[in-house]
Amino acid sequence: MLDKLKSRRRTHPNVVVCSRRIQHCGLIPREHRMESTVSPLPTSFLILNGKSAGSELVRTAVNKFRLDGYAIEVRVTWEFGDAERYVAEAVRLGVDTVIAGGGDGTINEIAAALVQLPAEKRPPLGLLPLGTANDFANSCAIPEDTEKALLLAMVGKSAAIDMACVNHQRYFINMATGGFGTRITSETPEKLKSALGGASYFIHGLLRMDQLRADNCEISGPDFHWQGDALVIGIGNGRQAGGGQALCPNALINDGLLQLCVISAEEWLPTLLNSLSNDEDNPHIIAASLPWLDISAPHDVTFNLDGEPLKGKNFHIDIMPAALSCRLPPQCPLLE
Repeated sequence: MLDKLKSRRRTHPNVVVCSRRIQHCGLIPREHRMESTVSPLPTSFLILNGKSAGSELVRTAVNKFRLDGYAIEVRVTWEFGDAERYVAEAVRLGVDTVIAGGGDGTINEIAAALVQLPAEKRPPLGLLPLGTANDFANSCAIPEDTEKALLLAMVGKSAAIDMACVNHQRYFINMATGGFGTRITSETPEKLKSALGGASYFIHGLLRMDQLRADNCEISGPDFHWQGDALVIGIGNGRQAGGGQALCPNALINDGLLQLCVISAEEWLPTLLNSLSNDEDNPHIIAASLPWLDISAPHDVTFNLDGEPLKGKNFHIDIMPAALSCRLPPQCPLLE
C-alpha cells in the first residue's frame, strides 16, 4: 500500500523532481526530461472531520498537491473511534505525517490516538484548521489559507510538543476548561457557531448570564493550594479556548508545564469582564505554572478537554513533556 502511495507521483506524465520542487514540463519530449536525483516527497495521511469533507477548498488543495507529486491519503471520520482506527492505518502504511483536518475536537482525538502509540511509531502531527473556533491552530499561527496550511502540515519543520493527561486515561493538547465557560461551549447552538464562528460562544454566554453559577472546588499542586468558588477554570497547554479567549496567555507547548487560571466568583461581573482583557492585576484571577495538579469538588464538575466533555468529582492532570512531534510555523508563538 505504501509503495502505491509513493508511486503516485510517478504516474503523472509531465512531472519532474528537481531541487525538492515539482516542476511541470509541459510538452518537453521525454528524452530531454531530467531524472529525479532526490528522495521522494513525503507521504501524508489526512484525516478529515465528516463536517469538513465537502469543503471545495480542501478538495482543491489536495488535488493540487497530488498533481505536484505529493502522496496524500484521505480518510473521513463518521463517528467517535474512526480517528483512532485511521491513525492505526496510517502507522501501518508508514506515512511521514498524520494530518488532523477539523476543529479542536478532531485534533484532540487524533493527537490522543498518536500519544498512546509507542514513541518510536508516532509520526508527526500536521494541522489543517477547519473547525468553528480553531483555538489551538490559531494560537500556533497556522495559516488560515487552506492551501498554505496543508503545505505546512505536510513539509513544515516538526517540533516536540507537550500534551496533558487527565486521570491517566484522557488527553488534551490545548486546554481543559471548567465552569460557566464550559457550559456555554457545550450549549452553543450549531447554527450560531456556523454563522458566527468563535464569537458565537461569547454572544451565547452573554445571553445566558442569568444562569451563571460557580463551582466550589479545591485545587492543589506542587507548592500550590487554592479552595473556593470558581466561575471559570482553565488548565492550559495552549493559550486560548472558547473561540479566542486567552485564559492562559503565557502558556507554551514545550515548557513541560501546565498554566492554571481560575476566575473566582467574588464580584463576578467585574472579574469576568476584566478577565476578558487579561487584567493580570485582578486579585480574583488565580494563576500558577505547574507540572501536575489535582482538582476535587463535592459535586460533579464538567471539564471540556479541547471541547470534549469529562464529568467527575476528582481530576488528576499531568503534563507529558515532548509527547508528540508537530509540524509548526518557524515563529510559532507557543514554542520557547
